[in-house]
Amino acid sequence: MKSLNFTSIGLISSCFKEKFGIPRQPGLVTAAKAQLKLDKVFTEESVRELDGFSHVWLQFAFHKTESQGWKPMVRPPRLGGNTKVGVFASRSTFRPNPIGLSVVELESIEIESSRVVLHLKGCDLMDGTPILDIKPYLPYVDAIPEAEAGYAKERPLNKMTVLMSDEIIQSCHYASHRLGENVEVLIRQLLELDPRPSYHENNTNKQRIYSMKLLDFDLRWQYCENNAIKVLSIN
Repeated sequence: MKSLNFTSIGLISSCFKEKFGIPRQPGLVTAAKAQLKLDKVFTEESVRELDGFSHVWLQFAFHKTESQGWKPMVRPPRLGGNTKVGVFASRSTFRPNPIGLSVVELESIEIESSRVVLHLKGCDLMDGTPILDIKPYLPYVDAIPEAEAGYAKERPLNKMTVLMSDEIIQSCHYASHRLGENVEVLIRQLLELDPRPSYHENNTNKQRIYSMKLLDFDLRWQYCENNAIKVLSIN
């Protein structure tokens, strides 16, 4: 096999600070924002006319799972985590080459201290993710409505009802003001999709508390009856 070397063109700054809880596909949590700061060698000329496109493809490296190697068979969450399929029939992170592909919304491009920064929405990328390439999304060829999607035929349903006390909502408002993000919407969109691993979904232990690092705080929640999630704290 031929060996190829790649160099990242920039790094992602994202609201997702750890792997757990990240949406399993891009675009599912539209409130999830990120910034791509390009390396200094890529000047404003390298993104000329890119602001005319509403969405871009990002090719990136799974930098946090690369050391774990690859598997020929994986368990996709869409099949409940119980059925194995070939790695090339999945979007698993455990690939022969740890490369991912996401289409995200391009909000704007700015120049910050002589660095090009792309402001993105609907991301599924961890903070610090190395980006390998950017390509404009072309609806007339990239969107194929009649395409078949195997075992992942439909967009995942919002499974959960998210419960927030008045105190939690107030905390969200304070965080939104501090961070310039709509924190309440971000949390609701994220938890509605149920970020648990598939093998936890039938867990009857309602006392278990889950947590993830989001933006600059720890988000903690608990599962209740009737497919509900209760947000316990954001601090």
